[in-house]
Amino acid sequence: MTDMIQTEDITGLEAIYFAAIDSNVRFITAVAGYPMTAVADFFFKEKSSNTYDIHWFTNEKAALEASLGASVTGQRSMVLVKHVGMNLLADPLMTAMMHTIGAGLVILAGDDPGAKASQNEQDSRFYGAISETAVFDPATPQDAYESLNRAFELSEEAKVPVIMRITDRLEKDEHEVSRVIKKKEIYTPGKMFDRNIWKLTMHGKHQRFHIESEPLLIREAENSRFNRMSMNGEKVGIISSGYPSSIVDDILSTQLAYSGYSHLALGLVSPLPKNLVKQFTNLHKRVLVVEESEAFIESYLTTCNRLLGKKSGHLPVGMIEKEYIEFALENIDKDEVLKYTDIQTIASRGSTPICNDCPFMPLYKVLHDIKPVAGDMGCSIRTAPDPLNAVDTGFALGGAISTACGFPGKGIAVIGDFGLAHSGIIGLINAVTCGFDILVIVLQNEIAAMTGGQKTPDLRSAVKTLVPDMIVLDIDMSISSKGTTETCDMLRNLIQQKLKTKGVSVIYIEGKCTRF
Repeated sequence: MTDMIQTEDITGLEAIYFAAIDSNVRFITAVAGYPMTAVADFFFKEKSSNTYDIHWFTNEKAALEASLGASVTGQRSMVLVKHVGMNLLADPLMTAMMHTIGAGLVILAGDDPGAKASQNEQDSRFYGAISETAVFDPATPQDAYESLNRAFELSEEAKVPVIMRITDRLEKDEHEVSRVIKKKEIYTPGKMFDRNIWKLTMHGKHQRFHIESEPLLIREAENSRFNRMSMNGEKVGIISSGYPSSIVDDILSTQLAYSGYSHLALGLVSPLPKNLVKQFTNLHKRVLVVEESEAFIESYLTTCNRLLGKKSGHLPVGMIEKEYIEFALENIDKDEVLKYTDIQTIASRGSTPICNDCPFMPLYKVLHDIKPVAGDMGCSIRTAPDPLNAVDTGFALGGAISTACGFPGKGIAVIGDFGLAHSGIIGLINAVTCGFDILVIVLQNEIAAMTGGQKTPDLRSAVKTLVPDMIVLDIDMSISSKGTTETCDMLRNLIQQKLKTKGVSVIYIEGKCTRF
């Protein structure tokens, strides 16, 4: 027995929350980072009135592994990560596809088109192609609600984790959403892990996936209700996915000049419904692909000589705005345009500088005159541009220590305590084991300041065990007692002293974040 409840004007974020509740999710893991922090915070806020278990994790690989543990024991589970977090959890994801799971497991990947608060602008849809799993890409809050519900079901049917990609604009979009709530008197465990998979060799598991799971996923993509085709003429067809689909719908419904254009909105993009897409493209003289951030769909359609999109210059890389689509449609008869050739700079966009009252400012001023310095993802990465020029690199969260191991002489790494807990500790272990000469400066403020002030674990005891040459400095106390100038001099002398010694050295600098 089911009830239909009409909920008016809820956001995409709320739709995701209700879908998880109505899908009977029991276990959730999350790693902080834009745009997923807001989603996780909402689940934490509502935890007391629900029966799910939710935890902050410092590492995405561990977050997926914990949710896999919940899945195989019959608990529907969900992993909340930002797009770069997909890189970390890719390891267990690839194996889980062949290993099989139990109850439904959905990875909610938050993409950041435009890189508003990220170190890159990667597109999570590609992880569907790499891992060969399904990727839902909803356009509206209603799509998000229904897609997440279906994602859990599909995960159980195919025995694999499933991905749903969202963006911050979908989270904030507000519409009326219909909920379907299944009445359950008592919770009972869901689908459990089938140990019969261990009768197969590793190659046999791979064969099983392609014989049993993959055809199911392909059928789902070709026949999904989330892939909607609207035929209004044969001159121009538009293929889109995700939030841009709602922008296309708005243009086609309100601007008479484009009322005769057709639209194929893909809400399930992996496996790509190739037959459906081919049917659509063959019916039109010109085809425009509207997507963000990368040319994911477009890359599958290179054999279509009528294809327009990012590669033809009609649309820019990254985020898609209404005016971009209108420009593309105005130039639909051109095979190539050169509209989007300017490269954005900090000066043109406006920077997000480090806080003026950051307790670590004396350190950044000292590092201005010391090169090279390996930086890490976190607040310190904001000190790389002018005027501070404090750190020189920033490849990945937790990567500063390993990066500095490649510097000649005794390298310097600056890393936050969250970055250290995320994966930097692995770099430190390798530095000690391999005998590198390196100075690690850990910024200890006990929070993940870039992602909302979540608490971080204190690893000082573990680091001291690894590195006997470790000292701890309270920078707030130093500034209050000695002043900023003397604190800078003290830090400069200390760093120079440590650079003259062999082996691994660690300076812990404690400071209280003024923002949190």
